Amino acid sequence: MSALGDSMDERLQPLRSWYAGLDSREQRIVLWGGLFTAILLFIGAGVLPLYTAVGKTAQRVEQKQQDLEWMRGVAGAVRAAGPATATAGEGGSGSSLIVAVDQSARQAGLGNALTGSQPSGSGGLRVRLENASFDTVIGWLAAMEQGHGIAVESAGVNRTGKAGVINADIVLRKTG
Repeated sequence: MSALGDSMDERLQPLRSWYAGLDSREQRIVLWGGLFTAILLFIGAGVLPLYTAVGKTAQRVEQKQQDLEWMRGVAGAVRAAGPATATAGEGGSGSSLIVAVDQSARQAGLGNALTGSQPSGSGGLRVRLENASFDTVIGWLAAMEQGHGIAVESAGVNRTGKAGVINADIVLRKTG
């Protein structure tokens, strides 16, 4: 450890000699300038990125709270409407599974994410979603089960490079 200290002293000796060669006024200017630079580096490299991250997180939390309040506000109306009203004219129990899935996905805002569908087994439908919002997919699947009587038989979900965005292969089947 003392070898490291000696090596450091040797490397700092030219700087110390230069500093000692300054008059006292210049030494104060260099000292205060160094302290000011250290404070600016601390603020710029440490505090500002944390402050920005906290601000972004607070915005996301506020948006989620607004979404939750909206959902709570319409929950009573959705429950009162019941499954028969929710499926009327939207590919309800009398229409095919593929039509109900396609229409409800588009209504949920997943139209662009729905990249394919194909029959799976007897009466099932395999759908492929790419670059879809996880929250939107979960809400859509819950609405499919409650409003259309269509349940998830199996699902495979993969992360993408973006937070909250997924790729999914889901097998759906009518329950009733």
